[in-house]
Amino acid sequence: MDATNSILTQIDSAFQKSSGVTTDTRMAEQGKLFFALKGERFDGNEFALQALSAGCILAIVDDPIIAEQSDLCLEVPDVLIALQSLAHLHRSRWKFPVIGLTGSNGKTTTKELLHAVLKTTFSKTFATRGNLNNHIGVPLTLLEIPEDADMAIVEMGANAQGEIAELAKIAEPTHGVILNIGEAHLEGFGGIQGVLKGKRELFRYFEQPHSRGVEVFVHAGQPDLIEISNSLKRTLYGTTEHPPFIQESKSQDHELTWQGHENQIWGPLKPKITGQHNHENMMTAVAIGRYFGVSPSACSLAIESYNPNNNRSQWHQTERNLLLLDAYNANPSSMSTALRHFASTLETAETPGICILGDMGELGVFATEAHERLLHAAVDLNLVVWTVGPLFATAAGENNQNVRAFQDIESARIAISQETWNERHVLLKGSRSIGLERLVNEL
Repeated sequence: MDATNSILTQIDSAFQKSSGVTTDTRMAEQGKLFFALKGERFDGNEFALQALSAGCILAIVDDPIIAEQSDLCLEVPDVLIALQSLAHLHRSRWKFPVIGLTGSNGKTTTKELLHAVLKTTFSKTFATRGNLNNHIGVPLTLLEIPEDADMAIVEMGANAQGEIAELAKIAEPTHGVILNIGEAHLEGFGGIQGVLKGKRELFRYFEQPHSRGVEVFVHAGQPDLIEISNSLKRTLYGTTEHPPFIQESKSQDHELTWQGHENQIWGPLKPKITGQHNHENMMTAVAIGRYFGVSPSACSLAIESYNPNNNRSQWHQTERNLLLLDAYNANPSSMSTALRHFASTLETAETPGICILGDMGELGVFATEAHERLLHAAVDLNLVVWTVGPLFATAAGENNQNVRAFQDIESARIAISQETWNERHVLLKGSRSIGLERLVNEL
């Protein structure tokens, strides 16, 4: 993460005069900087001149042939490193809190909840857009945040060990939270212990001398997180002994209350997201909000007002059925949680719930066991089980009377269109690559 000082100075000078940065020619416009990143299937250098034609004031490239074709092309040894270095330089000028947020499940939902909570009191609070949480997304996030912001929330994702450490070096968070440790990206991390080591890198950053005295937020009900934060200054939350703590209301179904310090009770809350896993996401947002001085009433209003719109834990009423759409991403931990939550909502249903499960990616050698385990869990919950994708199809086998398995989304769509499901509860849960949201119109 280091570009030559003289080159970085040139890029920064242009950035100060620009209207922002882009790596996508579809977003190239007057006044922006274009970073010609390379991917497995594309080379941004090939689009540098197109970006300049669209109005970009400078194109940062690492192809000498392209660089010679315009005075507005600046050649660097590595475009990605240049992007990360500019983001780090921009970050170094900030005087406001930067919250680094990671975890196996719930990152984006918690980030959005926390953003909603903090904005009630700090109007210039900025947060990662969408899921721009990797080695490219984090720099782009930082470069969107103005120097006069009140606060920033930076979501950090990883597929392998070492990645969170690099993101922390770029973003230099002043506060941090690890939401949980789960079975996500097992292939890259090499198993659940690898996930723990990878996520712990955020706390490792705070163990360094330059970070002494900063605060991390730790769910007191998660022993592994308690253990890896023992040497850090921390705020505990999430249990009755360490509030805030969110629980079901004793007076009304589907309502929540939360306990603050000195046993104060706030609520009832009627959030638009459901499930115990989202209770924990809400607790995190409230805990951090209260730490920074957001009032209890403002926290409650923000939680109630948050409306998910990203295929995460969304109840969706169609003309015929009630859907729980949770098809943005999936791993064994989040799918197990989703199944249990869905089953708990069926206590008064007159017909069995239907779950449509999509393959889970990036599991490597753990894939077969994980898909078989989740199938057994769904069947044991007395759900009608349909699956989409070759991994679940293999796990189901040819003679499984409890599961209807489809190799791809189109074959599943055709089969569902021939069903006469009415007034049914349907869970759609799977990795984004499967595209389960395409089944909504058939339901």
